[in-house]
Amino acid sequence: MTLTLAQAVVEINHTASTFKSSIVIKTDEKLIDAKSMLGLSYSVLHSKAFHLEIHGPDEETAKTAMTNVFWKYGLPVKVNE
Repeated sequence: MTLTLAQAVVEINHTASTFKSSIVIKTDEKLIDAKSMLGLSYSVLHSKAFHLEIHGPDEETAKTAMTNVFWKYGLPVKVNE
């Protein structure tokens, strides 16, 4: 794993962990809890595109924050409406 991808995994995990909302990353046919470091490591290494499903009391703030982290590292992401 390159340093940039490792940094992305850590920052995605840290950002997700600050929210009460459920944050799930869909990649191909997998569902990964964004608050799981192990799941994130695998998904960032093996996926080309990401779809975030965010639901909960602070979902609007979480959507913005999570999208910003993915964009920061050049990772393509879509978020549920």
